[in-house]
Amino acid sequence: MVRLVSKKFRFAIAWQGRVRSGRLGGPLFQSGHGSRPRVTEWILAAYFTYTGALAILLAGLDSGLRMRAAAASLAALGILHCMGRLPRSWMPQPARNLLPIGGVLLAYQQIGWFARPQEGRLLEQAWVRWDRLVLADWGLTGAIDAAGPWLPAVLEFCYLLTYAVGPAGLLILAACGSIGRADRYLALYAGSAVAAYALYPYFPSEPPRTIFPGELASEVDTVFRRINWWILGHGGIHTSVFPSGHVASAFGSAFGLLLALPERREFGASMTVLAAAIAVATVYGRYHYAADALAGLAVSCIVGLACGLVFRVRDSSRRRGPAA
Repeated sequence: MVRLVSKKFRFAIAWQGRVRSGRLGGPLFQSGHGSRPRVTEWILAAYFTYTGALAILLAGLDSGLRMRAAAASLAALGILHCMGRLPRSWMPQPARNLLPIGGVLLAYQQIGWFARPQEGRLLEQAWVRWDRLVLADWGLTGAIDAAGPWLPAVLEFCYLLTYAVGPAGLLILAACGSIGRADRYLALYAGSAVAAYALYPYFPSEPPRTIFPGELASEVDTVFRRINWWILGHGGIHTSVFPSGHVASAFGSAFGLLLALPERREFGASMTVLAAAIAVATVYGRYHYAADALAGLAVSCIVGLACGLVFRVRDSSRRRGPAA
């Protein structure tokens, strides 16, 4: 009996040692080696908790889509939980850096399942008035078309690059030897994207190219426009266009680089120029209304301010020491 109790005691001590060392278990979303939870992971966890609740509470959803959305949220939360509990040999840093980008893609597809039938087009009718002012009355479309086919092609190509800005930011950090700051970048990039998606169910709408076909559209056709239309035709969602997720994620990537690489501001500035071109392209190409683009920029600014405050508080806490 004494020998059995002694063996159980030694097992309990060894188990506690493995937990404390990070080789097994740990608090929710904490890394396998005892580092603090990543801000990006908390943002995604909050988003998928929100969409899981929305799948249960939102009226007018098909029961099959409701179950699918709830299952996706549970799966995402389970993955985020496991990411923090697995040993680093099972969850290397490159994988942990890339998984939030996959989380953003899942968030985009999932919010598409919340699309509901629309009875009227009051939102689109209100938003298109501003487009008529900017594109027709102020002559933005004519000015871009007058530059020849190269400027429309550049804008459409910039719009196409929206899908690459997330990984591009990580590559820039790696090239600068600052991949350890990936959480600062990803928090702004992923946070801006999912914050825009979170608003979609409350502004049900369709893009101007489908509601107002041909109106205010450019007469210059390019290969990049055809590629963009093909991508949106096969992978687009019909929940909402407000705010623009393309604009929010692009500016989120730009602001993320400015936060993560303050000593190399040229990268953040270059990404900001690209994000501005994407914003113009969304309106010029009739993918979004001007109101969508402005709202996407506003979302990324708010997320940027919030993340900047969070990291400032965290950095201050770390400088004060573990006791703080």
